[in-house]
Amino acid sequence: MNKILVPVDFSEFSENALEVAAQLAKRFNANLILLHMLGLSEAILTKNEAQEFMEAQYYMKLTKKRFNEFLDKPYLDGINVSEIVQNYKDFHEINNIVKEQGIDLVVMGSHGVSGLSGLFVGSNTEKVIRTCTVPVLVIKKRSKDFNIKKAVYASDFEVEHIEVFNKAMKFFNLLDAEVHKVYINRPNQYFKSSKEINAQIALFMRTAHHGETGYKDNVQILNDYSIEEGIYNYAEKINADIIALPTQGRKGLAHFFKGSIGEDIANRAKLPVITFKIKN
Repeated sequence: MNKILVPVDFSEFSENALEVAAQLAKRFNANLILLHMLGLSEAILTKNEAQEFMEAQYYMKLTKKRFNEFLDKPYLDGINVSEIVQNYKDFHEINNIVKEQGIDLVVMGSHGVSGLSGLFVGSNTEKVIRTCTVPVLVIKKRSKDFNIKKAVYASDFEVEHIEVFNKAMKFFNLLDAEVHKVYINRPNQYFKSSKEINAQIALFMRTAHHGETGYKDNVQILNDYSIEEGIYNYAEKINADIIALPTQGRKGLAHFFKGSIGEDIANRAKLPVITFKIKN
């Protein structure tokens, strides 16, 4: 992990994300890149050149001052930190920075359903998760000691999602975390028998591990009324430190996990949530 991106609006929620990102940067000797989105209106940008220049200078000076105050934190000592200011208005544009800068991880703050204050709201957290091609770590509260020991990884265990599974396992291996894999079975049209589920998981694991039948990956099969409830309940039961989810655009956990499950959990869960994008 070489580069970590932190979108900031200078709120306490983005500071929570920054503190966690700083801990990860120190652990992996990574660089921190902070992104602030000005979001200037068209009214400002359509003034004459002289006015536009003066306005731009004003906002850039103001942002620089806010960055100087925001970055005056002892936990940032020894970390290479750089700032980017863009006049982005739509959060899907964050992925442009991800691609341009070669970002490995995005860390952003949220306080649940309403997301970040100011520019960042729940829907914007969802936009980043849906469009970002690298893992997105959503932080809900301050964590002076971000130490992931137990993770819950929920999946449908369809073979086409092996790549994202491997990415998630690689990430948690870096953190030396214990991963609890879960499949949520629901009493509706997606219900499967134990035999069907076990066969599906067995095929997935054989394929993931290139046919090595001796390799064991225990998957907890849980029955609950919804994906969210099943994941929450199990995470609470094992005292998990983080929830991990594959997500595919607007479909959340593709196929089996219909709807925006990945985004909903990222907004609602109290625990940190990390999402891994499934390639379309």
